[in-house]
Amino acid sequence: MSDLFIFSGLFCQADAIVKRLIDDTDFKLVTDEDLVAEAASLGGMSEKAVAKAFSPKTSIFNKFSHEKERAVSWLRLALANKLADGKALLVSGMVTQLLSQDISHVLKVCIIDDLPKRLDTARNESGLSEGEAEKEIQHSDEERTVWVREVTGNNDPWASSLYDMVIPADKTGVDESVALIKEQLGNSAVEVTEASKQAVQDFLLAAKVETALVAKGHNVAVSAKDGKVTLAINKKVLMVERLEKDLREIAEPLEGVKSVDVTFGKEYYEADIYRRMDFELPSRVLLVDDEREFVKTLSERLLLRDLGSAVVYDGESALDVVQDDEPEVMILDLKMPGIDGIEVLRRVKSDRPNIEVIILTGHGSEDDRKTCMDLGAFAYLNKPVDIDVLSKTLKDAYAKVRNS
Repeated sequence: MSDLFIFSGLFCQADAIVKRLIDDTDFKLVTDEDLVAEAASLGGMSEKAVAKAFSPKTSIFNKFSHEKERAVSWLRLALANKLADGKALLVSGMVTQLLSQDISHVLKVCIIDDLPKRLDTARNESGLSEGEAEKEIQHSDEERTVWVREVTGNNDPWASSLYDMVIPADKTGVDESVALIKEQLGNSAVEVTEASKQAVQDFLLAAKVETALVAKGHNVAVSAKDGKVTLAINKKVLMVERLEKDLREIAEPLEGVKSVDVTFGKEYYEADIYRRMDFELPSRVLLVDDEREFVKTLSERLLLRDLGSAVVYDGESALDVVQDDEPEVMILDLKMPGIDGIEVLRRVKSDRPNIEVIILTGHGSEDDRKTCMDLGAFAYLNKPVDIDVLSKTLKDAYAKVRNS
């Protein structure tokens, strides 16, 4: 039996259509939540971290942690595993966009309504005011637009080229929408064939290779065809032969891989440099200091030691990052305008005690040192600091986080 993938906008009657299809057929329902849980289990990530992959806001640490790319790769493997089980699936949600390879027995459907109908549905189903409904719909559409662009390269989440069917539910209604989908499921074009079964195995192999690479800190595009794997590097590489050797050493031993071809993707010539991430080193480090030139230079010097960090220039911004992105280690100045370092430390250790805080100051006193250590600071260092001492302290703090 064919598989059915349904992507929709918020308040577009998709839930009602999916429920009818599940009631009327033998499909097994797979949702975003199902695959987030499976991906978290496969990749050793938290479900919260995996679910953030769908967010239009990318963490300020992602350049160093590759957390979003890791989450997407494990979501893709979770989806590929489900498809390879051979059970008839109805997959509903954002994850449907991860089916990058052409598997002909998957019917891809987009369900969308016009705005007035979506507002009516929001009021009737959720009791939202018109203003509240408009805000939720706008946020949801932004989320879907960014997600689709990131995983498919298309700027329009409702583009007909992404689907086999685009159903305007406001015009067709639930009953007719269900009937249209059932009719197309009977079309010979979406029958299961040996070629489409092989396409599922290709999709699964590519996902396995991708997760093996991302687990070693590599971020490349992966495709597969009959056991022949193609890896596309999308950023400039300083030592391309060495990178190619590293990629081959990871991919070639994997079961099912017959050959590996390394190519350059369309983004290779853009102004960015490929950097393999070492997940044994700190990558979610926040530097907080109002001396802009100093902290920028410090961040650059740490990066030369493969220690990635993000920078903010005041205590309020630091607390916002703690709330939204949860750094693992913070290097914090004491004397700053507005919320000073001691108050930031106090709030961080109260709300997020697992974050290790290293105080780095040029104006502290012995009383300040005692106060900071009593509040739970990991270390108290004075400016100017030896970069090797700071690097070691940072690694020690990170080790404490990982072992806690």
